[in-house]
Amino acid sequence: MHNPGNATPDRFPAQDRFADGAQYIAGRLTKGTSGRTHTVVDPATGEDVLTYDLAGPEDVDAAVAAAREAFPGWAAATPGERSDALHRFSAVLAERAEEFARAESLQCGKPLKLTREFDVPGTIDNAAFFAGAARHLQGQSAGEYSGDHTSYVRREPIGVVGSVAPWNYPLQMAAWKILPAIAAGNTVVLKPAEITPLTSLMFAQAATEAGIPDGVINIVSGTGREAGEHLVGHPDVAMTSFTGSTAVGRRVAEVATATVKRLHLELGGKAPFLVFDDADLDAAVHGAVAGALINTGQDCTAATRAYVQRPLYEAFVEKTAALMDTVRVGDPFAPGTDLGPLVSHVQRDRVAGFVDRARSYARVVCGGEAPRGGLEDGAYYRPTLIADAAQDSEVVQSEIFGPVLVVLPFDTDDEGIRLANDTPYGLAASAWSRDVYRANRATREIKAGCVWINDHIPIISEMPHGGYKASGFGKDMSAYSFEEYTQVKHVMFDNTAVAAKDWHRTVFGDR
Repeated sequence: MHNPGNATPDRFPAQDRFADGAQYIAGRLTKGTSGRTHTVVDPATGEDVLTYDLAGPEDVDAAVAAAREAFPGWAAATPGERSDALHRFSAVLAERAEEFARAESLQCGKPLKLTREFDVPGTIDNAAFFAGAARHLQGQSAGEYSGDHTSYVRREPIGVVGSVAPWNYPLQMAAWKILPAIAAGNTVVLKPAEITPLTSLMFAQAATEAGIPDGVINIVSGTGREAGEHLVGHPDVAMTSFTGSTAVGRRVAEVATATVKRLHLELGGKAPFLVFDDADLDAAVHGAVAGALINTGQDCTAATRAYVQRPLYEAFVEKTAALMDTVRVGDPFAPGTDLGPLVSHVQRDRVAGFVDRARSYARVVCGGEAPRGGLEDGAYYRPTLIADAAQDSEVVQSEIFGPVLVVLPFDTDDEGIRLANDTPYGLAASAWSRDVYRANRATREIKAGCVWINDHIPIISEMPHGGYKASGFGKDMSAYSFEEYTQVKHVMFDNTAVAAKDWHRTVFGDR
C-alpha cells in the first residue's frame, strides 16, 4: 500500500505519479512483490515522503524479461531513429526540469539551486550528447590484411544491461548508465538506491513519453542484497554497470563473474587536492571549500585530502576555516541555502563518527557537530576542517562521504605527489600551481582518472569519468562510455571464392 507521506505539494509536486507503484517495467508502474515496504524520507525534515512496495526477485525477472523482449527491435533501429528518440527525450526532460529539480532536492537533501543549476541541466546535456553520439558509432575501415580477404570491425550492442546506481546523484547516475547503453542499442534494467528512487522512475516515465519503446528502460526499486544481487547475477543480463563503494563493488564483481558478464565499476574515491607554494592561495581556498562541500561532501570526486606545501599551510588552514564558517546550512528549498543535510540520519551519524574519532589524533579546526537553530530534525552536519592528521590515519585513508576536508602539510614536490597517490583510490585529483611545469608533472604522475589544474569538480559530457586502482574501471560520459556498451566483432570474407580451398590444401594437403 502506498502512503503519500507528509511532504507538502510545493516540495514534491510529482507525488501522485507513484500511486500505482515504484517499479517501472515494460512501460508501466507496478507494485513490488517482495512483501516488504520502504519509506522515502525527506532528510531535511525527517518527514515521510512515500512508502512503496520493494522489488523482489520476481520483479527483477519480469524487468529483465521485458528488456530482453525489447532488445531485438531496439537494436535493429537505425542510429538515426535512436538519435531522434533521444533528442525527444532530452526535450521532455527540459520541459519537466523544475519537477525533476524539486524531486531530487527532496529525496537527497540537495539545495534546490544545486539541482536546478547542476544535476538537472547536466542530465539534459547528457541526453543531448548521446542523442548525437548514437549516429557516430563506428567500427573500423575495411582493408585487405591477409591476401584476398577483406576485414572490418563491427560494433554491436551487448544485450540487456543490469545497472545499479547510488543515492548521491540518483538522476545523473540514471542518465550516465542508461543513456550510453540505449544509444548503442542495448536495453536496461536499473536498480536505484531504495532510499532515492523517485527521479529514476520519473526519468523512465519521461523516456516513455518521448516515444522510447516499452521495455527499453526498466526500473526495479529494491534493496541491494535482494533485488541488486539478483539483477547482477541474472543469466539473461549481459553486462553489469555499478556505481558505489569499493567494498560493495568487490561483491558485485564476485557475483557478476559467475555468469562471465561484462563489468563496469565506478567505485569509491578519496580525491587529493595538491597545493604548491606558488599557487594562488585565495583561489585554492575557494576551490577547496567548493570541492569539499559539493553535495554536502557526498561525492566520490569531492576534495577530501588537501596537501598544502608548508609555506602556505597555516594560512590555508586559517582561510579555509574562515570561509567554511560562512557557508549557510539549512533547508534545501530556502533560496539562501548553500549546504543541505546529508542523505539520511544514518549517513550523518557515520560522518560524525569519523570526526569524533579523529579528535584523539588530529585538530578539528571548525565544524565537527550538527547545527542547531531549528535544524535538529534533519540530517545536518556543519562543514568540518581537520588539520594535522597522520597520513595513515582513518580520516586520510577512508572515504568519509560527508562535508569534511582533511589538510596535511608537505615539503618537497616529490613528497606532495607521493602523498597524493598514497591511498587505494584513484578517481579524481587536483593540483594548484602557477608553474606550468609543476602542473604538467602533476597530471602525469598523479594516478587518477581525472586531474584538474587550478580547479576541482567540474565535469562535461564530452569527457570521460572513471577511476584507477580501487576506484574501479570503465568510463561514464563521453564517447569512451558509449563504446563500453558495445561488443566488437571482426568480419572477414574471401574476395575470390577460392581462398577456402587454398587454405584447406595448405593445412590438410590435396585430398
